[in-house]
Formats: sequence, C-alpha cells, structure tokens
Amino acid sequence: MKSLLASIAFCTRIPISMAFSAEDVGRAARWFPLVGALLGLVSVALSRWLTPVMPAMVVAVSILIVEVLATGALHYDGLADAADGLGGGKSPEDCLRIMRDHAIGSYGALALILVVALKATAITALISRNVYSPYLVLAPTVGRWSVVLLSRYIPYARSSEAVSRHIGTMEVVWATVFCALITVAAANWRGVVCWGVTASAASLFGYFCRRKIGGVTGDTLGTTEQMSESIVLLLGVALR
Repeated sequence: MKSLLASIAFCTRIPISMAFSAEDVGRAARWFPLVGALLGLVSVALSRWLTPVMPAMVVAVSILIVEVLATGALHYDGLADAADGLGGGKSPEDCLRIMRDHAIGSYGALALILVVALKATAITALISRNVYSPYLVLAPTVGRWSVVLLSRYIPYARSSEAVSRHIGTMEVVWATVFCALITVAAANWRGVVCWGVTASAASLFGYFCRRKIGGVTGDTLGTTEQMSESIVLLLGVALR
C-alpha cells in the first residue's frame, strides 16, 4: 500500500500525508502505469460529461487543463527544460547546465506549444469520431510505462541522487504486466500496436540521450512521457 501511495504522490497533486524517499518512489514505479490509467479515466469521465454540450476542441482543451492541474505539469516542465538543453547545448555539460536553468528558452517554449497543439488536435479528432475512451486511458498508461523502461535501462546522466537509480528489474516487470493488461482491455490489438510503436520511439530517444548527454535525467524522462502520449493519440487517429 505504501508503494502505491508513493506512486500517487509522485505522479499527481493528490495530497498524501506521508513522506517518501527517492528509494520509496523508485520501488513504487511498478504502479506508474496504473496511476496513468486512473488519470486517463478522469479524462474519459470529463469528456463524456462535456461532449454533449461543448464542441470537441473545447472538450480537448479542458482535458489538457485538468491533466495539468492533476499532475502539476510535471512532465510538461521536463519537456521544456529538455528541449532547451538538448537543443541549445553544445556539450553534455552544457546541455545539463541549461536543463538546470528554470527559465524557458525558445526551444522549450516551442516544444510546449507544439506538443499541446498536437495533443489537443488529436484528442479533438478522436472525440469527433467517438473513439476517444480507449486512447485517453492508453496514452497516460503507456507514457508512464516508458518512463519506467528508460529509468531502468538507461543510466542516469547526473551524479546526484535520483528516483531512477532505485528502479529495478522487478519494477519494470510489474509495470509491464499492468501496462499489458490495461492496453489489451482498453484497445485490444490497436493498443498493442500503439504500445509497440511507443516502446520503439522511447528506446530510440533513450539511445539519443545516452549519446548526447550520457544518459537520462528527470527532464528527458518527462519528455519521453509526453512524446509517448502524443504518439498513442496520433496512432489512435490513424488506426481509425
């Protein structure tokens, strides 16, 4: 139960009256896909409530607003920082230094704008076709699974303490089991296709990060999550 609460506290803004160490959160990574699925179910409930009375684009933007509020924009922040660092840095040290800077540069701003626009238009298309439910659940599920995958198999690029250092093989195994069950239940073979393509893209990005800066950071893991969500939503549109 403690590990589940740790995963909820780390992935969302839901107040949990317990203190968790980096090791606690690392061991809780097995639950990340499940937390993602719960966030997806909130998006489904919101869309079913708003769709009868609001245009699809308004519903899509509302879903993204609730997502930001529920997660504290955790992965969006990582996306912006990673875009600035990877886009503007000349050396690994330079990239990591830029990622530490909380100011958002042109790369980070454009990355946020483009990803939000991409996700909003994809969700709008899915709502317009009335096939949104499976992919709204699948996107955050697979997105958080990809974070667990890279955390385990790509080294951490900084020397400081990090959650990813405490994610072991069993966390990946359990996260994969949860992700597989949710994927098949939500979208059957289409879900498996989305998962496979996303896993390949996340692995390639992890390889790029290892070559560019020596491994992953919290920012690049946030980027992986947002990239994975976007891929699932786009494939949801394409597969229909």
